[in-house]
Amino acid sequence: MFEFPVLVGDIGGTNARFGLIEAQGGQPRLLSHEATADHPDPSSAIRASLAKGGDLASPRSAILAMGGRVDGPVNQLTNAHWQIAGQRIGEDFGLSSAVVVNDYVPVAAGAAGIEPHDLTAIGPCPPISGGARVVLGPGTGFGAAALVPYTTHLAIVSTEAGHTDFGPADAFEEKVWHALERVEDRITVEAVLSGPGLARLHAAVTHVRTGRPHEKIDPAAVTETGLDASDPHAAETLELFGRLLGRVCGDLALTFLATSGVYIGGGIAPRIIKVLQESGFRDAFERKAPFVEMMRKIPTSVITVQDPAFQGLAALANEGRTFVYHGQVWRKGA
Repeated sequence: MFEFPVLVGDIGGTNARFGLIEAQGGQPRLLSHEATADHPDPSSAIRASLAKGGDLASPRSAILAMGGRVDGPVNQLTNAHWQIAGQRIGEDFGLSSAVVVNDYVPVAAGAAGIEPHDLTAIGPCPPISGGARVVLGPGTGFGAAALVPYTTHLAIVSTEAGHTDFGPADAFEEKVWHALERVEDRITVEAVLSGPGLARLHAAVTHVRTGRPHEKIDPAAVTETGLDASDPHAAETLELFGRLLGRVCGDLALTFLATSGVYIGGGIAPRIIKVLQESGFRDAFERKAPFVEMMRKIPTSVITVQDPAFQGLAALANEGRTFVYHGQVWRKGA
């Protein structure tokens, strides 16, 4: 499917990382990280990144993963100003083809061959082979996809699960929900389970506990002061975040019957592994009557390998015929 060298990119709302796979079977060589705010469009960022790569051969094709819905020839990043079009990038760099996919497509592809040492288990469940898997991640936003075996192929189903509605499950959560900041008059999974969501959750928990409205603080400060217990409201927020994440992981495991596991990526989970292991994450994950026994057998893990999307992009480039997935494909002359 791809002519080598292949340009790969993992484009999020804050940063874009670009690399180059020089030959079939190779792994990406990282070129650079580029802040999306520093460039008017993706071609500008790619140009800057390639310039930092030294004397590497020019790419002949590209596969780019983006944090947003891929539903046409031109696609908008959800949390940044860039629009990404395979044709524009292909023509700007003289490529033979360019593919654009949702950013959780390569994370799902990478989960197909992920090694146990690249995971940290949350709960005691051993992995079960042969079933569907779900990958998801709270970060700048909330992404999710499923990897579903289909005859000799692996089908990757990208989702917009982060934009589904999310409600409280007990009396305390109901109070928190009343205090939560709405996003476009909604409370969604992403509005709570993301970096900005962590800040919203902390403000709401503090409001409930003190009886006074509280300004949002930086998500990194919530994590830091919650982990060292210097802010008891931040510590409680992290525990609540863990329970809510467990509930959503369980919902997605049920949706896709992900008997081979749920894999949590994103920027937040690796920083709060201890919280996930000690909070009510697994209890919330398993509390899915009448399927509690099935849920207890489904493993949950945090992806701790660096650059899981790059590993998945390499899998898509090198083993393209293994995977079936939705994306925007541009080919020169087609």
